Amino acid sequence: MRSRRSPSTTPSRAERTPSGAMASGITPHRVRLPVDLLEPGMRVVKLDRPWTEVPVLFQGFVLSSEREARILRQHCEWVLVEDEQDKLASALDAVAARKARANEPLPEARPLTAELPAAQAAWTRTQSFVERVVQDIEAGNDLNLAEARPALQACVESIKANPGAMFWISRIKHRDAYTAEHCLRVAIFSIAFARFLGVPDEDLDIIGQCGLLHDLGKLRVPAHILNKPGALSPDEYRVMREHTNLGHELIRSDTSLDPIVADVTLHHHERIDGHGYPQKLADWQISRFARLVSIVDAFDAMTSDRCYRDGLPTAEAIRVLYRNRGQQFDAAMVEAFIRMIGLYPAGSLVELNTGEVALVVATHPGRKLAPKVEVLMGPDKQPVTPHIVDLSAPASAGSPAREIAGGLPDGAHGMSLRDRIAQLTKDAGYNA
Repeated sequence: MRSRRSPSTTPSRAERTPSGAMASGITPHRVRLPVDLLEPGMRVVKLDRPWTEVPVLFQGFVLSSEREARILRQHCEWVLVEDEQDKLASALDAVAARKARANEPLPEARPLTAELPAAQAAWTRTQSFVERVVQDIEAGNDLNLAEARPALQACVESIKANPGAMFWISRIKHRDAYTAEHCLRVAIFSIAFARFLGVPDEDLDIIGQCGLLHDLGKLRVPAHILNKPGALSPDEYRVMREHTNLGHELIRSDTSLDPIVADVTLHHHERIDGHGYPQKLADWQISRFARLVSIVDAFDAMTSDRCYRDGLPTAEAIRVLYRNRGQQFDAAMVEAFIRMIGLYPAGSLVELNTGEVALVVATHPGRKLAPKVEVLMGPDKQPVTPHIVDLSAPASAGSPAREIAGGLPDGAHGMSLRDRIAQLTKDAGYNA
């Protein structure tokens, strides 16, 4: 477990000898870079947290391996690098481009309708893996968690092709399968959110594993506590909080998993204000990936139906996240997450000001009230040939400007997301 050292009392570590340019007498320049923009050969001189909070061997070093870069990406958000000014110019250009992309939607390589069958197949395969893990834990069998990575790789590829397809499928929820489906949804949204933040593609399956396995410890919490309606007693709450330690015990000895998976399992309920559990870590002790998963975990838990209560509407869950930014959650990450999912997430059923009924296909971070939708019903609430409309695009001459009048519950006017997914996957020859 992590110690709780103050940043001011952090002991020093060995430091590597500066590389050629620094040793030659050339005056170095320093710039602060997001960790996702690190490249081999860059000299890292400072982190956004004490060096003792990151599992690297040296305090100040020239980045020489992908493993070192991956560790920094998992734990930090920015680093200070040192090099000649001309060598840092391209990095500074990349920072500017990254800022410009902050309000751009996740890229789509294929239309949602074309990607949906592949997304359904990836979801089903990963769900089968989770169900096997649940059965093994309940039976006391040894776990084979190495299968998590190949199971998630298809999910990663589908999100890269069109994240909306996975978002649609993840909105189909079952009260009686909450824990297993929750883990899978957290994996899906963690992958998409990491990509939105600019995390390199080679890290996406690892963040997916963090999301998929973060709550395994809950499978060892007694069902009468896990599913209890109403408030838990102090003793019951202590038992519930043990799920982070129980999950950590299940995962930490599996050498097939990246160590960050165990870190996230243990720390996804730590808080930025230091009042989380199990260790009451300070903000600088909580890894970047744990901060990310904690937001997705809370959002899905709030918006999901349980055996004892209905989930919150998306808008209310967003308000809770925003209200708790900087206290429970990383403030910048909360704001980025809200930009990604929008006020009407992909898969939401909405009514337009024209009276038409549509499903949200994709959101736009810079235009929260103007997503891309698939119109399924006309103003008379009769089915029409489905067609895509980008609400942010200017209306054509003689046509009314469309906008969302409000959200609708799934199944309104006989239109459900489940039926639309079934129709599209059937048309493509895929049977779930």
